[in-house]
Amino acid sequence: MALISSGFTSKLPDLPTSIFTVMSGLAKKHNALNLSQGFPNFNMDSTLINLVSKAMEEGYNQYAPMKGIYALREVISEKIASLYNAKYHPESEITITVGATEALYSTISAFVGPGDEVVVLKPAYDSYEPAIIANGGTPVLIQMKGKSFEIDWIAFKAALNENTRMVIINSPHNPSGRVFSVEDMIQLGDCLKDTKILLLSDEAYEHITFDGVSHQSVARFPNLIERSIICASFGKTFHSTGWKMGYCAAPKSLMEEIQKIHEFTVFSVSHPVQVALANYLKEPSHYTGLGNFFQQKRDLFLSAISESRFTYTPSQGTYFQLLDYSAITEEHDVALARRLTIEKGLASIPISVFNCNGEDNKQLRFCFAKTDETLLKAAKILCSI
Repeated sequence: MALISSGFTSKLPDLPTSIFTVMSGLAKKHNALNLSQGFPNFNMDSTLINLVSKAMEEGYNQYAPMKGIYALREVISEKIASLYNAKYHPESEITITVGATEALYSTISAFVGPGDEVVVLKPAYDSYEPAIIANGGTPVLIQMKGKSFEIDWIAFKAALNENTRMVIINSPHNPSGRVFSVEDMIQLGDCLKDTKILLLSDEAYEHITFDGVSHQSVARFPNLIERSIICASFGKTFHSTGWKMGYCAAPKSLMEEIQKIHEFTVFSVSHPVQVALANYLKEPSHYTGLGNFFQQKRDLFLSAISESRFTYTPSQGTYFQLLDYSAITEEHDVALARRLTIEKGLASIPISVFNCNGEDNKQLRFCFAKTDETLLKAAKILCSI
């Protein structure tokens, strides 16, 4: 078969292979403990599995409605109202998506075009920039400051102009584990006041915060909610990343545009899983207890590495912990991550790949959504370095 080798221009000509693919592949090749990619290695709740099986047996195996089944949208609406005191109408302001990533992509595709600028806080989840570029937009990158990942609000506000179409935020923040404060959200609101800039809020880890820290959803802030689209993940919440289930919530006028992209990208998502989730979400403890569950794992991991030469600030949220190795070696973080995988049998994620200009602060990200046995084995390796 002849290959077309000319006559088109790639929309993403310089796109590198995802670091998650690289490190997970390396972990598999060298039979290493994989604390790199963000997925649990323990079983999910059998109750939810049984609810999916039951839905299949009851015949929910054909296309679901484009927006998602109403029962699931309704219980999501109730959840948001209960947690954040905000009302999203289940009929017109919530859509069930193929994970948070499709919600992000459909939102960016709906609103970003040639000439539009999108402000992204770095380090950032690696799907944002390709989606912006593929739609003709220009990412405007603002580096969060140092190892504490504070937001440079002066630089942020200076980046806003008449071409700024959208700002993307992520809290709880991947990869840092930082949770945006009330003060952060007030500053954000002040920066966006008197503009028409949209706010895309990636809240995939909304239920995973620690030490009494509260997730500050944009839904809590009346001055932000009318310009905002929230993207969320059931996969991260219910230890089922392979199901690729998420949702987005936004005011009706914005959601109508997002649904136009969603409809002709995927149309709808898994019907039996939606039926199961609609029932499972009726019990709030299934998500309100996640913070305590993962804090125990974070604390176990940090306690087990307390005698190591790594330093750290305990993660405020997500199920990721950054470890600082600057007291151990001056190696570039990508080189060290590769060496630890190959020589020590432990895979992590280097942070520089998410930073502006590859800024290397000598930090590696470890996922602690793992069995206690896996975490203790990983800790033993880290203590040996």
